This record gives sequence, C-alpha cells and structure tokens, in this order.
Amino acid sequence: MADRTRTGSKLAADASGNGHSPLEQFEIKPLISIQPGDLDLSFTNSALVMTIGVVLAITLLMFGTRRHALVPGRLQSVAELSYEFIANMIRENVGQEGRKYFPFIFTLFMFVFFGNMLGMVPYSFTYTSHIIVTFAMALLVFVGVTVVGFKTHGLRFLGFLMPAGVPVFMAPLIIPIEVLSYFTRPVSLALRLFANMTAGHTMLKVFAGLVVMAGVFGVVPLALVVALTGLEFIIAFLQAYVFTILTCVYLNDALHMH
Repeated sequence: MADRTRTGSKLAADASGNGHSPLEQFEIKPLISIQPGDLDLSFTNSALVMTIGVVLAITLLMFGTRRHALVPGRLQSVAELSYEFIANMIRENVGQEGRKYFPFIFTLFMFVFFGNMLGMVPYSFTYTSHIIVTFAMALLVFVGVTVVGFKTHGLRFLGFLMPAGVPVFMAPLIIPIEVLSYFTRPVSLALRLFANMTAGHTMLKVFAGLVVMAGVFGVVPLALVVALTGLEFIIAFLQAYVFTILTCVYLNDALHMH
C-alpha cells in the first residue's frame, strides 16, 4: 500500500514537470527573516517582486519624462502612452470630476500591470496571483470610493441603494439586493484578477511539464506552451485594464450616483 502511494506521488510529480507541483510557483518564501516576538515581518519573494515592480514603474516614468523632447524616444513614448491611456479611461468613464483621482488610478494600473508582467518572467513571482494582495487592493478601492461618495453627497449617498423610479413598496426587496451587490464589489474585483492569473500560470506550468515528459514528441505541447504564453501576456494586460476600468466605474457611481 505504501509502495502504491509513493508511486502515485512520483507520477503526479513527474506530470507537473521536474518533480514540482504546478502550484509551487505561488508559494511565498521568506528571503530575509524578520520576526520580532510573535510577529512575522519577513521580507519575502512576493515583497521583492513588488519592490521591483514599483522601481521599474518609477524608473520608466522618470527617465521617460525627463527630456520632454518634441520627438519622443521609446521610453518617452511609452510613458506618454501610459499617461494618455489612463487619462482617457478616466475622462470617458468618470468625466472631468475624476481628474483629481488620476494619480491613484494611474498608480493602481501600473502596480497591477507590472505585477502581471513580471509574473511572466521565468522563475519570477506573480504577486497578483495571491488573493490577499488582490483583495487588499480591491478593499482599498471599495473604501476609497465609499468615502468619496459620502464626502460628495453626504447621507444622500445612501439613495444609491434605492434607484430612482422604483416604487416605494419595492424597497424591502430592492434595498437588500443593492446592499449585497455593493458589498460584493471588492470580492468580485479581487477574485477576478486572482483567478485569472492563478489559472493561467498553473496551465502554463502543466503544459510545460508535458513538454518535458514527451521528450522528442513534445512538439505539440511546446507549440501550445508558446501559444498560451502569448495569450497570457494579453490576459496580463487585460486584467490590469479590467481592474482599473472597474475602479473608474465605481468612482463614477460614487460621484454621480447612477
């Protein structure tokens, strides 16, 4: 019985490639142990990649905008395109009132985007594949948008839970539904990003394992890995876009209550 168990474990490990589980890539590992008392403040691989992502974003914007050339170079073009992309997103989905929230939304997009893209680098780490990270960002958006709503409209913001034109007798049914819908926003926002990044990277790892197992017959799995890698790059951008545009939609609801 024990031999069967060991054989089954070996086959499962071999199927994932090089004896590693497809989920091992998501394991958070401490790089510098910092444990004052019972508190664990260790610097992990996740924190390292987050730091790299922030440094890369700052470097891109600093070096891309320092010359202000009339004919922009590559870095300046990327920086300007990023700026215009987010500025247009806010203008189209929030309106002019959303301009003052540009720094927050732009920072959010760059953080998610670089996190997704850095996760595509071999032997790197995808911090957006952890629900605690995506939920923290989603909760920040949720709380910020709610504060903006109350700051703009006061207690009238609660009218958001009772859409205009709905008969009063429908309130006992509509209000609980609207409350549930409103408070599930951060959950759906976090799960969407987390699930897409986790599923995509797991699938890539599984197909990469099949290439190793197939040996000389691994041409088809290899072609699938290449195709899936290209698709995953597109998804990495799209998920950053979706997370940001939903933030704009929620902000628009808070500012205009519709």
